[in-house]
Amino acid sequence: LLVLAILVMIVGIVGVNIGNSQTEANINVTKTQIGNLKNGIQMYRIRMNTLPDTLEALRDGPSDAEQKRKWVGAIIDEIPSDAWGNALVYKKNGNSFEIRSAGVDGQTNTDDDIVVEGT
Repeated sequence: LLVLAILVMIVGIVGVNIGNSQTEANINVTKTQIGNLKNGIQMYRIRMNTLPDTLEALRDGPSDAEQKRKWVGAIIDEIPSDAWGNALVYKKNGNSFEIRSAGVDGQTNTDDDIVVEGT
């Protein structure tokens, strides 16, 4: 009975550690994806002299006809989602921007959100 109790404790400890490792891996993957998008947005800004209105503009180009004439090609092939399968949220605010993942809970504007800002 004592051996069984020890085995149950060991399995419990290992299970918790594996779950935490997966969550940490998902957070790191999402941070990398957001970092790559930030670089893409900065590339867009260099090419077009303005921030994109949407993340889709990194793939499809600007919607404005005059800006579209300057477009030379896609910066990204597809718009990634975070490691939990949720869409990333992009907000443009004047000369700055924010890219946000809802994080583990899938709800935006909570403590676990992963946010990168840029100018």
